[in-house]
Amino acid sequence: MTPSCAESGQFPVRVFGGPTARFEYGGLHFLTDPTFDVPGDYPVPGGLVLSKVSPPDGDPADLGHIDVVLLSHDQHPDNLDRAGRALLSGVPLTHHPDASRRLGGKTKGLADWETIELQRPDGGTVTVTGVPSVHGPGPREKVEPFTGQVVGFVLTGEGLPTVYVSGDNASLHAVREIADRFAPVDTALIFAGAPRFAALFDDQCLALDSTQAAQAAEVLGARRVVPVHYDSWAHYTEGRDSLQAAFTAAGLAERLDWGRRG
Repeated sequence: MTPSCAESGQFPVRVFGGPTARFEYGGLHFLTDPTFDVPGDYPVPGGLVLSKVSPPDGDPADLGHIDVVLLSHDQHPDNLDRAGRALLSGVPLTHHPDASRRLGGKTKGLADWETIELQRPDGGTVTVTGVPSVHGPGPREKVEPFTGQVVGFVLTGEGLPTVYVSGDNASLHAVREIADRFAPVDTALIFAGAPRFAALFDDQCLALDSTQAAQAAEVLGARRVVPVHYDSWAHYTEGRDSLQAAFTAAGLAERLDWGRRG
């Protein structure tokens, strides 16, 4: 049986909808892909329009202090919107290196396997490692011209659980590479939802579908999985019920944690 949160020292995760989640780790407060705009249509380069269909489950005033934003990519409004950008001023930010020229400020771009050390309030450190993430089917060089460059993150520290934040990743090969270095993972924030556009890659998924999310959890040896980015947008085609069914079919239902809302 999978240990309970209390038994494994797991920390609560506040989920706001879409890819946005807040958690405290090593005494530092982290926020993933901030998105707080209202429902509506949001155009992206290339002529596509992203339709947000549900409001966030909270607003920036609910965040409290944030020490670091973990930004998977800055080019799509379902990962960084106008309200999210307003939060970035003065907040240290980690992201893909190519985003630095667009974002400026207190930013640190992390290439694959590059690390940064963050000082903990208790005097220790948290290590943030950039890890591979591919936003679509196939090799990076074929995908990135259409969907942009994405990075995932692994957080580690002495006496702390290992945390994986996938970003918009569709590659199980990338997950296996990460597992080779970091498994078992204590908590995995997996971007799922099977996002699709008929105009891109013959309607194939741009991030993991529900079955692949369960496979990723198994590959990582993840003790807990917090699904994110499976709701709030019309191009996400598999929601909570699909994820629950896939993890149940894989015998991993007890690993699911839907995060704290409100």
